[in-house]
Amino acid sequence: MTTDLTPSPVRLHAVAGRGQPDPTPALEELYRGFEQELLVPLWTEIGDLMPRQPQSKAVPHLWRWDRLKALAAQAGEIVPVGRGGERRAIALANPALGGRPFATPTLWAAIQYLMPGEDAPEHRHTQHAFRFVVEGEGVWTVVNGDAVRMSRGDFLPQAGWNWHAHHNAATEPMAWIDGLDIPFSYYTESQFFEVGRERISPAERTTAERSYSERLWGHPGLRPVSKMGAQPVTPLLAYRWVDTDRALADQLALEAEGQAGTLSPGHAAVRFTNPSTGGDVLPTMRTEMHRVRAGGSTLVHREVGSSVFQVFDGSGTVTVGERTWQVARGDLFVVPSWQPFSAQASASGALDLFRFCDAPIFEALHAHRAEVTG
Repeated sequence: MTTDLTPSPVRLHAVAGRGQPDPTPALEELYRGFEQELLVPLWTEIGDLMPRQPQSKAVPHLWRWDRLKALAAQAGEIVPVGRGGERRAIALANPALGGRPFATPTLWAAIQYLMPGEDAPEHRHTQHAFRFVVEGEGVWTVVNGDAVRMSRGDFLPQAGWNWHAHHNAATEPMAWIDGLDIPFSYYTESQFFEVGRERISPAERTTAERSYSERLWGHPGLRPVSKMGAQPVTPLLAYRWVDTDRALADQLALEAEGQAGTLSPGHAAVRFTNPSTGGDVLPTMRTEMHRVRAGGSTLVHREVGSSVFQVFDGSGTVTVGERTWQVARGDLFVVPSWQPFSAQASASGALDLFRFCDAPIFEALHAHRAEVTG
């Protein structure tokens, strides 16, 4: 059986309108000629291709953590981890992206779930990735033989084309979120993937409190003289919650003392950075942690590019475009390109938000733009 690979022409119609040529038989004949040669004139498409401002195909959406975790636990009882799917990862599918497992046109986010004693087999891929732990501990990720502990609040980046596997050494299941640039790689047709070992070695199961990468790179303001060259991706594989929490608390404490330090009144924020350059940890994704003081709120932000947020702790209200939600620990939501976003913490306590976005892509292309209003 053969498949006809001849592309279907775009059907053009002469329509009267502002900026359009008069619909005449000659214009219709011209359009039929365009169709035959698979040509599309810009004047019929400019409104869609060059809008006045970004018109994202994604929409604001919220996923509740309690439902995600319950479904992941159900999958843990039914779906094995192995060479079939490699990971028990369940992706967020933005309702406006045609059923693709994409949170935004460039970002992939998923809840990954590992049962006690389970191993997620080793593989590598060109897509950049990270793990962020909203609750639990006991899982270790092994990156190029370096075993890295995963605990609540930890951010664990991992650059593309590095071997990695996971194993749960605890007696309870563990869930975390994965973030990758899978949609960006998919649309740019740049993906490579390779399977590795089925199981990690016994030596890699003998896990130290601190990984090799942390012992070498995990010292604020200090770097090994033997590694002075700039590295395009972060060599540090774990950013620990104790350090993130202290940085956010210190910013708000300085503000309370009347000194500058916060992003805006009552809103502290830190960015995870590459210790060899000071830039973003990964070439395609920016990652940050935000804390809004109890009863406080952020300014209204919008920018070119999309973001995914997870509520790490606390509760409050978030507004994305025309949607407003009450959020609590673990909930995830999407901010599409150029949609206004703001958050307000409840009066009972601070609101902590983990954020990742695709800003490095647009900055590299000199296409990034941001706007902040009161």
